[in-house]
Amino acid sequence: MTILKCITKDTHINFMKARVFTYILSAVLVVLSFLSMYYKGFNFGIDFSGGVLIEIKSEKAINVEQLRSQLSVLKLDELNLQTLGTEGDELMIRAQAENATEEAQEKVIVDIKNILGNGYEYRRVDSVGPQVGDELKTAGVVASVLAMIAIAIYIWVRFEWQFALGALVGLFHDIIITLGLLSYFRFDFSLTTVAAILTLVGYSINDTVVTYDRIRENLKKYRKMPQVELLNKSINDIFSRTILTGVTTLFAVVPLYLWGGDALSSFAFTIFAGLIIGTYSSIYVCTSFLNLFDLRAVNHKEEDNIFATIG
Repeated sequence: MTILKCITKDTHINFMKARVFTYILSAVLVVLSFLSMYYKGFNFGIDFSGGVLIEIKSEKAINVEQLRSQLSVLKLDELNLQTLGTEGDELMIRAQAENATEEAQEKVIVDIKNILGNGYEYRRVDSVGPQVGDELKTAGVVASVLAMIAIAIYIWVRFEWQFALGALVGLFHDIIITLGLLSYFRFDFSLTTVAAILTLVGYSINDTVVTYDRIRENLKKYRKMPQVELLNKSINDIFSRTILTGVTTLFAVVPLYLWGGDALSSFAFTIFAGLIIGTYSSIYVCTSFLNLFDLRAVNHKEEDNIFATIG
């Protein structure tokens, strides 16, 4: 209860004091993210790369090396065995045939099942051909780009161009760093991951819009307050809302990451990282960016246009 009161009470934190340091930090993180994506690439799931994914469970611990030796007779182009959970009785098999056609992938599933026998429970069996994988990859990119364009149009219409540009810079910052983390930690990059990225984009923009609305209100209310002080006050005004919203969302995401299994780990990690990065960027990227402009001149120009229209 005491912690809740500390979060919800009025805060007076000087966020803008650290803006120079955060400029450098954000620039470094973006550069490192690009480097990771360039040198390490992404660990594309079968949604995009094509192949076979089988999850099995045994009544006793699985001898991974023995199973790998048994499956090696299939002479697959790719074979990856990964234990799941902590008991050692669950295993994920990812494989791809040398002739990566859909028929070849289906044959791989049959061959693997024949080698494994009936002593396992098959919890998941997926197969995606290379052509379908390429189509899904293209569709994922197109969906992401269209979403970004739609958001850009909304922000540009909703706010003055200085605000819109700040929001788009923050959005670019969030997506690049999140992609960099996915690349560095080698999480599966699948359609589920794309859905998570689009989700965090919406969350980040919503948080930024709330902050920008408060800044515009305070510009009209505190006409003589120094700009840096006004930006600080605006962030503090909605800081409790930002923290409580983020913490509430994390209550749902953390259990998904811990107990949701391999199928949800990438989705949960993307949301988790995006929440933290998005909250940071709404303060230290989107809002700090506005300090590069004279917001009062922007506000006066807007009011003059309104009065001219009325007159």
